[in-house]
This record gives sequence, C-alpha cells and structure tokens, in this order.
Amino acid sequence: MQLQENVNERVKMIVVSIALLAGLIPCGCSSQQAAPKPGFPEVAVVTVNPERVVLTTELPGRTSAYFVAEIRPQVNGIVQERLFNEGSDVKAGSVLYRIDPAPYQAAYDNAVAALARSEANLPPIRLKAERYRQLIVLKAISQQDFDNADAALKQAEADIDYSKAAVESARINLAYTRITAPISGRIGKSNVTVGALATAYQGSPFATIQQLAPIYIDATESSANLLQLKRNIAAGRIKGAGPDQARVRLLLEDGTPYPQEGTLKFSEVTVDPSTGSFILRMVFPNPKHTLLPGMYVRAVVQEGVVDRAILVPQQGVSRDPKGNPVVLVVDGSGKVEQRMITVARAMGDRWLVSEGLNPGDRLIVEGSQKVRPGASVKVVPFDAGGKGGAVAEKAAHPAAKAN
Repeated sequence: MQLQENVNERVKMIVVSIALLAGLIPCGCSSQQAAPKPGFPEVAVVTVNPERVVLTTELPGRTSAYFVAEIRPQVNGIVQERLFNEGSDVKAGSVLYRIDPAPYQAAYDNAVAALARSEANLPPIRLKAERYRQLIVLKAISQQDFDNADAALKQAEADIDYSKAAVESARINLAYTRITAPISGRIGKSNVTVGALATAYQGSPFATIQQLAPIYIDATESSANLLQLKRNIAAGRIKGAGPDQARVRLLLEDGTPYPQEGTLKFSEVTVDPSTGSFILRMVFPNPKHTLLPGMYVRAVVQEGVVDRAILVPQQGVSRDPKGNPVVLVVDGSGKVEQRMITVARAMGDRWLVSEGLNPGDRLIVEGSQKVRPGASVKVVPFDAGGKGGAVAEKAAHPAAKAN
C-alpha cells in the first residue's frame, strides 16, 4: 500500500513538470519571434561634383600715399605767413608759406639795375668797334687798336649776359619766398609758426602733403607660394593669366570689404632674405579718402582658375594619427571605403581636394563615427541647409523613427 502511494506521487510530479515545460516553450518561441532584426546604420553623404573655382589668396598689406611731398624752404629768412589750414586739401601751386621777401626784392632790383647799366654801356662800345673795323681796312689805325676795341665789345656783351643771369637768379630767389605746394593732396600739421627762421634746404620739413586718391597698397607674398603657383600652372592644374587676374579686392581692418576694386601694378624683383617674401604693389581708387596711409588691410588677389575643382565639406574630412587627411566614401555596393586624400587649401567651409576623390564619389559627411571601412550602410542625402543633416535629425527625434 505504501509503495503504491509513492508511485502515484511520482507520477503526479512528472505530469506537473511536463505541463510546466509545455507552457514555457511557447513563451520562449514567441519572444524570440518578436525580437527586431538589426538594420544597417544610416550615413549622410554628398556626391562629389567638379565645379569651376577662382583661386584667391589673402595677403597682409599696408596703405601708402600715391605721392608724398615734404615742404622745405629753398631760401633763408623769417616766416611771415602761413596760408593754409592744417589737415585740409591743397592744390598744386597754391601758396603755403611766405618768407620775408625784402632782402630778395632788393637783390633783384640791384641785379636789374646792373643789367640796365651793362646794356647802356654797350652801344658806344659797339659803334667804336664798327668804326675801327672800317679804319683797319684803310690802314688808318694799328691792329692793336682794333683788337682792343673788338675785345671791349665782347666784354660788354658778356657783362650783359652775366647781368641777365644775375637778374634770373635774383628773380628765382625772390619767388622762393613764396613756398607753394608741388602736388595736390592733403597737407598735415605745420612744424613751424609765423616768426620762425627758415634755412634753405633744412632737414626738417615745414609740412608734408600726401596724395590719397588713388592710394597704394603694398602687400607681402611668400616666395614659396609663388613657386607652388607656377608649378600648378605648368602642370595644368590651374589656369593662369586671365583677363581679370590683375583685379584685386580689399578687406579693411575690421573685416569689411572695400567697395572699390584695385589693380595689381607690379611685384618687387628681389626677395627679402630675412622673411623670404617680396612686395606686391596695388593701386586702389580712394575718392572718399576712406583709406589713409599706414592702415593695415588684407588684399584678396586672384591667382588663377581651376575648371574642374573638387570641393568637399570640411566636416567630411578627418585626420589619421599621422595627421594625414582621410575620408570615408560609399562604394557602388553600399559599403564603406576609406581613402587618403591630398588637400590643397581651405575655401570657406570646404576643402579643395587635389587628389584622392573622383567625380561621382559619395562622401560620408555625417554618421562616420558609427561605421567602419567595409561595413554596409544605408545612404541618405546630406542636408547642408539643415541643422546637422538627416542623420542628426533622426537621432534627435527617436520617437518619430519608432512610429
């Protein structure tokens, strides 16, 4: 009897265990069927398309006046008048200072009187020489008398020429008492006042006149950049010598563009050995005198044109541990490929790529941190005008993706 009860109890336990297992197996199968299948990560790409690009370079420079004239006296004397306002515009030929003309006027009058005396002595001497010339033919006078009369005539004529030169010299010195502007431009402060002593050709100028319209811009360019540009033009990567290549734009000290375009005039023929650079001189119109001598500016000079340039967003380019630029592209089978590229320069928010990319390549701009070379990805277009592109937008709104 006891044995029969033990058997029945074991049968019940086995039946309960089978029932429990039968209930668990469907639950496990249903949960396994409900698990989502993993998908490919999304990346935002841009398609590489060649475009025509005008290459420019920004060069630091300084403004300098087109003409500079330092005003100095050319005669000695006391300054009687100053006939201009400091900082004003003056015209060429206008009187700036007046030196006491009294001693120079007296010297001029004296020279004029000496000339009149020499001219008054000439007629009788000339008549005497003419009479002696006739008498010498008749042998009425000696040859010595005739030679003396002829010499006296030539001396009188020389005295007149000397007096005329003295008159001209005195006239020039008298004119120098009126110090005039040699050029038109803006005059600075006066270094002398009325009553000051002027010394002919003194070292310190009375004032300085600068012509500001037009105005020069002297910019410095590296000789290494010039050599690289010439190599690129020789290799055909850059087209140079265009009709508008001599045109130059200007950025002011605060970064605002100058409204007028300038012209490249010439480049210095020697390189500064201490800096390895040379001077480029440009001329800019300056009708409103916005540019003043000594201002710091940046000249935007056109170097050449690349007809089929490849420009890519800077955020799509990364660096390897050695600092070399690398990119990730999506090939035709939808897999990620890593490429080494050569970057020529930055142009705004894009890189100019000279090697490593071809037209039609799909460059990964966003989502590159989630993928590795060789992985399969889902491609979406990059929205350059949006805030972060399609990938970043979906990451910011996961609920929308789930719906």
